[in-house]
Amino acid sequence: MLFFAYKIENGMAFLDEEESRHLLTVLRRKPGDAVQITDGQGLIYETELAEAGKKLAVAKILKKIPQPDERPMRLHLAIAPTKNADRFEWFLEKAVEIGVDEITPLLCHRSERKNLRHDRLEKILVSAMKQSKRAVLPKLNDLSHFEKVVKNATETQKFIAWCSDDATPPHLKTVLKPNLAALILIGPEGDFTSDEVFLAKNAGFQEVSLGAARLRTETAGVFAVAVGNLIYDF
Repeated sequence: MLFFAYKIENGMAFLDEEESRHLLTVLRRKPGDAVQITDGQGLIYETELAEAGKKLAVAKILKKIPQPDERPMRLHLAIAPTKNADRFEWFLEKAVEIGVDEITPLLCHRSERKNLRHDRLEKILVSAMKQSKRAVLPKLNDLSHFEKVVKNATETQKFIAWCSDDATPPHLKTVLKPNLAALILIGPEGDFTSDEVFLAKNAGFQEVSLGAARLRTETAGVFAVAVGNLIYDF
């Protein structure tokens, strides 16, 4: 089982209260026991539990475990949270398991959910990272207005996926290039408005399709993340 350390310092790994409780109370680990820990920054460590306080466990780092390289592309997904909170949390879990670097909850004109519990979502990311034995914790941004995200985008590749009735944009898999940072926009249940698409295109975003089927928001997000992880050979 993999644990997450919020701080690595002077050869020691520090677990927060929740991680410590699970390690010490649920699993009943004791000083001297082996514990595998990640820092969420790409490293996994073999450690030995050194301190077992009620609210803080501290482990001594014994060695680093080499990890396979992540995808050469930095993948950023900006997606409108679904009205049903469970579906958005499902998306977050699956996106982390597949592999994503940054997620921005997107507030659009047709968004039905306009409030999020950031602390809860962070816990879901940490849990998914540990469960999938990944060593990178994706960056989760605050809920952000569509216009702000579009105007401040710095990625080399910028895409907006939406269901166009007037044209057939290219499929994401045919235009997404490896080794270049990419931002993909996924809209709410009612999709982006024509004004939002116009704004994105003027800011350098390319329209893309995710296939002939009309996907739910959370499914579209997972599909886009999967495409971003499959466009190059491992």
